[in-house]
Amino acid sequence: MSVPLYQAKAEFFRMLGHPVRIRVLELLQDGPLPVRDLLAAIEVEPSGLSQQLAVLRRSGIVTSTREGSTVVYELAGGDVADLMRAARRILTEMLAGQGELLAELREAEGAAR
Repeated sequence: MSVPLYQAKAEFFRMLGHPVRIRVLELLQDGPLPVRDLLAAIEVEPSGLSQQLAVLRRSGIVTSTREGSTVVYELAGGDVADLMRAARRILTEMLAGQGELLAELREAEGAAR
């Protein structure tokens, strides 16, 4: 029996739902990076990063290649970078809306005094 598309999407977003995984995807938007560079940019234990990279690799969202003793990760496709950019735009709009609401609340509070 096949999984409904909405359920598959929910699983996909659940897989993305970890701060370290999101940070890895953001960093890889600019191109492939070796694990040591990812570690330097993300404040996490090497074992924690390794675990999160494994989740991303199993999902097929990133790929890894070995260059000597160095493992290099990259996004499997450009759509992931597009998704990260879209998420940033959506969050920016949401936060701008919250800022406007906060300003209105402060004005109303000042007028009530």
